[in-house]
Amino acid sequence: MKRTVAVVSTGLRLPSSTRLLADRLTDATRSELERLGSQVEIVVVEARDHAHDLVNHLMAGYPSPELQGVFDSVAKADGLIAVTPTFNASYSGLFKLFFDCLDDTALTDKPVLIAATGGTGRHSLVLEHALRPMFTHLHAMTVPTAVYAATEDWGSGGDSQGALLKRVARAARELAVATSRSEPSGPADPYRDHVPFEQLLGGK
Repeated sequence: MKRTVAVVSTGLRLPSSTRLLADRLTDATRSELERLGSQVEIVVVEARDHAHDLVNHLMAGYPSPELQGVFDSVAKADGLIAVTPTFNASYSGLFKLFFDCLDDTALTDKPVLIAATGGTGRHSLVLEHALRPMFTHLHAMTVPTAVYAATEDWGSGGDSQGALLKRVARAARELAVATSRSEPSGPADPYRDHVPFEQLLGGK
């Protein structure tokens, strides 16, 4: 069965450690889904490329056609990887703006892997204090393992990078399993739960 995973990265700089972490999580999730027998399609969203459209949407109340296409791709995905840089011990404004503009039912029951980057490991609780409550509010199903990558985690080798890779592998495995078990996302079938015509007429 084909499974689609959307990846929302909200890094602001190029190159971006946020995008690097998103790519690591994406590659690991793809491998796990393929191991489980799924065909995999990855849809990557760089929120910085849509920043102006997001602001315009917030002010005008409706998205541009391009931004609507992005929202549709996230809503239709079977699973989501969401990665933000840490600002003031919370998610970035761009990250919050993207999910504020997304339809509030788009993530209902969708498996989500949350992740964040930051300059120091002291801010790792942003995952539990900010990201996980937000996605719970959106009725998403966040996987148990969240991934935080501090600057020291990107060093060449060593215990810190090894620990990061282990967290990435564990989170990707959890997302792959949850995604493979979920009902395929997409537009609801309007005829799936239809009421027979005879019943509408009061017949037996």
